[in-house]
Amino acid sequence: MDKKFIISSAAALILAGTTIIGFKGWSSSNKEIDELKVQLSNLQRQEKRSAVLQSVSKQMEDIAYEQKKISDEQREEAIEQTKVANEMRQRSEIERQHAILAQKQALESERMAINAYDLAESQRKVAEENRRTAESLSYLALGRSLGSLATTQFRAGNEEIGNLLSYASYIYTERYHGDVYYPAIYQALAQSSKSQNEWSRHSSAVPCISFMPKSDKQLVSVSTYGEIFFHELNGSQLKTTVLFKDKNYDFRDIYIHPINDGIYAISRNGYLYIKVGNNVKMLELPMLANPFNLQLCHDEKHLLIIGKNSIAELDMSNNTIVGSKDLGFNVVLTASMNNYPLLFDDKGRMHKVTSLQKIDTQKIPVSGQVTAFAISKSSGFQAYGMKDGTIYLYDKKGNVRRLVGHQSRISKLMIDGERVISSSYDGTINLWIAKSEKVDPITLFTNNSWILYFNYDRKKNYLWIGDEKGKFSRILISVPMMAERIKGKLKRNFTQNEWNYYIGEKVPYESFISTKGKEDKQ
Repeated sequence: MDKKFIISSAAALILAGTTIIGFKGWSSSNKEIDELKVQLSNLQRQEKRSAVLQSVSKQMEDIAYEQKKISDEQREEAIEQTKVANEMRQRSEIERQHAILAQKQALESERMAINAYDLAESQRKVAEENRRTAESLSYLALGRSLGSLATTQFRAGNEEIGNLLSYASYIYTERYHGDVYYPAIYQALAQSSKSQNEWSRHSSAVPCISFMPKSDKQLVSVSTYGEIFFHELNGSQLKTTVLFKDKNYDFRDIYIHPINDGIYAISRNGYLYIKVGNNVKMLELPMLANPFNLQLCHDEKHLLIIGKNSIAELDMSNNTIVGSKDLGFNVVLTASMNNYPLLFDDKGRMHKVTSLQKIDTQKIPVSGQVTAFAISKSSGFQAYGMKDGTIYLYDKKGNVRRLVGHQSRISKLMIDGERVISSSYDGTINLWIAKSEKVDPITLFTNNSWILYFNYDRKKNYLWIGDEKGKFSRILISVPMMAERIKGKLKRNFTQNEWNYYIGEKVPYESFISTKGKEDKQ
């Protein structure tokens, strides 16, 4: 190859390379310059932003300073206000304490005033109560005195004034909540009301009287002469129908079924009379010796027939004997306790019959022969009547009182709440008020023969009495009914002179009967 050509080519290559390198260097330099310009521009913008931020920061600092100044002023003002508030709170607390103290003083004053008022009111009430008590005692004494005066007038034959006095006796005793069963008052009322009827019906002793379930005016009685009589009361007239009569029988007790009116009468010679509707039969009781009493069993479906030393049970649904039992002791008295038959023996024991298989025995709490017994579910009283006429009355706590008033054997006892009624062979029926501090007898009825039995009507206004001579007696025992009957009999009022004499000038005059015109006070 030509040497010149080689050298020219090499020079051209070097020149070209140098040109390329120079171009690259120029290009790179321009690029750096551009970048520096950009950086410069950025720095200039940052410098401007920093200036702005510095200005804003300065403004914010100035604002914060102003706010701090305001906050300091407000804090100082709040401190001052707190100090003022604390002072006001302290003054308020002092005033509150003063108010509380004043309130306590006011309450204490009010309490003292109330106590003073209560004391004065209590003293006034005591004085008023004392006045009323004195007035009540005065009127109650007047009532008793008038009762005694009434009896005296009746004995003298002055019935008209006796009626006025007995009614006045009731009025003042009832009005001032006294005991209208006080003997002087009750006897005057009984005498004035003439509340007793008597009929001779049976040929011998009447040991039992029983009312028909649906009427107080229909009753059945039996006698020891073999008589069973049905009676119906119409006013004061007693109509008697003979149901059975045979002197070979000796009837001692009677039971009447409350649903079908069946009549059961037990005869001492070992027969049970049964009448249901028109069907009548005489049931022989060979398993019993000397039966004398009937007691309803606890189930109210069976009737216990009690003999001298044995018992039998009758099913009243078909009137057949369903069982019997020998007792091993002699029965001298029967009663009922809590709807269970109760048997008293001659050894000082009593036996509660729960069933033929279960009989509970306990000792009688009194000594001597018990001839009558009664118990009250409502008051819890138990009464034991004795052969010598004494009655022992037990309350539910076991405390006992000895009631003395009868002269011979107690034949029957009944208890109605606080009232005990007793009959005796001495011919009297007495009433005893168990709640009284001193239990004295009030004689309801007197007869000249043994009283064997008595019974209430359902309303307990009347007593029906049977005696040994076969007589029937009916007596009114309701004091309000007695008083109403006496009031209906009054023909006039007291004259002023009678009032002043018997009752007293200081007692306001009052009329006991209604008159169309004003009655002159003579």
